[in-house]
Amino acid sequence: MLDAEFFRRWLLLSADLIDRDAAHLTELDSAIGDADHGSNLQRGFTAVRTALEQESPATPGAVLMLAGRRLISTVGGASGPLYGTLLRRTGKELGESTEVSPGELGEALRAGVAAVAQLGGAKAGDKTMLDSLEPAVAALDDSSASFGAAREAAAKGTLATVPLVARKGRASYLGERSAGHEDPGAASSALIIAALADTSEATK
Repeated sequence: MLDAEFFRRWLLLSADLIDRDAAHLTELDSAIGDADHGSNLQRGFTAVRTALEQESPATPGAVLMLAGRRLISTVGGASGPLYGTLLRRTGKELGESTEVSPGELGEALRAGVAAVAQLGGAKAGDKTMLDSLEPAVAALDDSSASFGAAREAAAKGTLATVPLVARKGRASYLGERSAGHEDPGAASSALIIAALADTSEATK
């Protein structure tokens, strides 16, 4: 079972991975976006880290809700609302339980990803963060799948964005010229799923 401390460690590790790869994410974004994805997320997850160091939410859902609020309030552009929605909706689905199972987290993440799709009006294949997130939650649908399988699926989904033509977001303005570049949103989403898998493996 996964408690609030597990979720806290997951988000702190997410912040570490975003911090480590911020320059790479911005480099990806410079090719097809506004060249600020890495720096924006780095600022947002720094705020998440600070909030989690100052507060001690008692439930998994409360941890995610707090992090989602911080991302929405500190990250500019579309990333703040999208990532904030992902975490807040996932947290809402988990409710007030003090512990949740991996299966319950998988179901909650599916609801969070669906909320992101609705907010952004995107779907898998549009060259967005959904190309990483949707394969990850699909992997968790398999009762034998682990968070490690979700990490692998997210990584593969991210690489699969390279040949795609963007249909949503700033990259869509480039039309066919957006092909040949990895989507930065998919890449950052894969980092968060990787942090989840790493946290799970570290607690075994």
